[in-house]
Amino acid sequence: MSLRVLIAPDKFKGTLTAHAAAKAIAAGWRRERPADRLTLLPISDGGDGFGEILSAALGAKLQRVPTVDAAHRPLDGVWWWDAKSKTAVIESANIIGLAMLPPKQFHPFQLDTFGLAAVLQAAAKKGARRCFVGIGGSATNDGGAGVARGLGWKFINRRDEELFRWTHLQQLHRLVAPRRRKLFAQFTVAVDVQNKLLGARGCSRVYGPQKGLRPEEFPSAERALRRLANVVKTQLGRDLVGVPGTGAAGGLGFGLCAFAGAKLEPGFALIARHAKLDAQLRAADLVITGEGSLDRSSLMGKGPGEIAVRCRERKVPCLGLGGVVQDEAALRKWFQSTSGLTQLTTPEQAKADAARWLATLAEQAARSLR
Repeated sequence: MSLRVLIAPDKFKGTLTAHAAAKAIAAGWRRERPADRLTLLPISDGGDGFGEILSAALGAKLQRVPTVDAAHRPLDGVWWWDAKSKTAVIESANIIGLAMLPPKQFHPFQLDTFGLAAVLQAAAKKGARRCFVGIGGSATNDGGAGVARGLGWKFINRRDEELFRWTHLQQLHRLVAPRRRKLFAQFTVAVDVQNKLLGARGCSRVYGPQKGLRPEEFPSAERALRRLANVVKTQLGRDLVGVPGTGAAGGLGFGLCAFAGAKLEPGFALIARHAKLDAQLRAADLVITGEGSLDRSSLMGKGPGEIAVRCRERKVPCLGLGGVVQDEAALRKWFQSTSGLTQLTTPEQAKADAARWLATLAEQAARSLR
């Protein structure tokens, strides 16, 4: 009996994009169950792959604009444009992403979000009325001060001097706004986490270490971002530090709300809506999802966990495939089964040829269905 199988993985970070993961799963599944009808629907939570996935759902076309990366090195930046709906799609990981920098060559104190401004301005110049920006996967921790400077905002200290480095924001006294403050009629920022800007669960302490921040540097980073938030509250009347998602991408969520009038939305929910995920789930007999690490955090708003929850509500079986699988007891409540590449081979070999091993894992999952 053939099945209608929906294959909807997120990226396997550092090895496979969501598209590549979906193709690998499909290839392995077909080897064992060639009669099944497969639908591939790669997903994203707002990080790497967001632009490619959402632009495909909207029919937007690739565009290019000169800009700089997080370390201010010249870059040919990409974004997507749909002229019919006047919609722009931007993935900040393509501009200021951590994966774009040589490992351990730059410190977060040297990096900022300045280069993203040129892409936003290119979209506005094109005539975009609606803009979606996915901000996960950044290399930065500047609270969005860099992109604000790129858009024309000035940060001034008590000596009436302009501040250019985000670490100097501890001295911030006042803001000077650009002539044009609103870029788009509808500006939506897709966030991959719900962390707030400051505190124990803020961007510096939780995600800073992934980018190179050391524990002894947390207080300095916090002081700079706290001062920025206080001046924004006092001068612009925007009290944003308690808003979930403002800590996403090193505070870029905060900066785009404060300086560009953006609204935050969970990235997975945005992708699910535009990709008509619920309709796809209703039509499926079986769903396969996954990501690089399937664990307890997958159930905290990330794409594979959200898909598993929706499948459970609709009584559709859901299989979870990962690079590694942890916290199986917690996952078992939502997934019919879970399996990982490291059950087949070593972590090193899995990373070296992830597509081949993922296809093999999918083939085994299909075989176990019998």
